[in-house]
Amino acid sequence: MYPAEIVMPMKAQLTSNGFEDLTTPEQVEAAIKQEGTTLVMVNSVCGCAAGAARPGVVMSLDNEKVPAHLTTVFAGFDVDAVAKAREFFAPFPPSSPAVALFKDGELVHMLERHHIEGHSADAIAENLKAAYNEFA
Repeated sequence: MYPAEIVMPMKAQLTSNGFEDLTTPEQVEAAIKQEGTTLVMVNSVCGCAAGAARPGVVMSLDNEKVPAHLTTVFAGFDVDAVAKAREFFAPFPPSSPAVALFKDGELVHMLERHHIEGHSADAIAENLKAAYNEFA
């Protein structure tokens, strides 16, 4: 597990922008099963999370349509919460960072690490905006 002093500033990049920090399996299950659209970001300490995923996810919120619920779990820190989130991501394999969009508890859009790594924050934002426009 990563030390809290490393993780907390990375969590804050999302929580300061309206994301709910899910730290238990129960919180994850309740969040995903909510009515409406729920975005779940699997946050990470890796460079592609810092350079593309977190900024891209935040930039994606500058859109007419956005998810009703914004949530995040942190890989390598909130281990049980991440494991529960990944149960809902099937058939996609574990990946971090990752971004999943649910509508009424059903997975409707997924960005895996290979969709994030090597791409710009702008590209991540545009991909997510297109999903919001379709499902939100």
